[in-house]
Amino acid sequence: MSATITASITIGAAADAIFAVLSDPAKHVAIDSTGWVRAPVDSQPLTASGQIFRMAMYHAGHPNGDYEMANLVQVFDPPHTISWKPGYDPGDGVLRFGGWIWRYDLAPIGSSETEVRLSYDWSAVPEDVRQRQVQWPPFPPDHLDNSLTRLADLVVV
Repeated sequence: MSATITASITIGAAADAIFAVLSDPAKHVAIDSTGWVRAPVDSQPLTASGQIFRMAMYHAGHPNGDYEMANLVQVFDPPHTISWKPGYDPGDGVLRFGGWIWRYDLAPIGSSETEVRLSYDWSAVPEDVRQRQVQWPPFPPDHLDNSLTRLADLVVV
């Protein structure tokens, strides 16, 4: 069984405009279709691989309900690819990562359209974590499609 799911959409905008939305953590709340992403803790735009950006989150199944994710930007290649792996700080100042990755790949189709592919890869999630989770991925099957539709609605052409 594959540990990656993908969805794609064609957006009537240049890749630069789409990448600008994806590299702004303040826009991630509007892109998320689960309701888990609540607000950016860090408001500066993403500018490089290795950058950490934190997001306030909520999930009824989380022990605290409200929690914070510290995302490590892995790929930052404007306007083609951006990806990050979510992690957390258990209180000792050392980030730990769960093994899943969000990735957006943008492929221009002419000057005014872009194909956007969103991937969620959980192949590096440890087996003990996989066994505690009811299902993988941990969100409804239409989440990626819904997120891409929301992204398309945010892009200014």
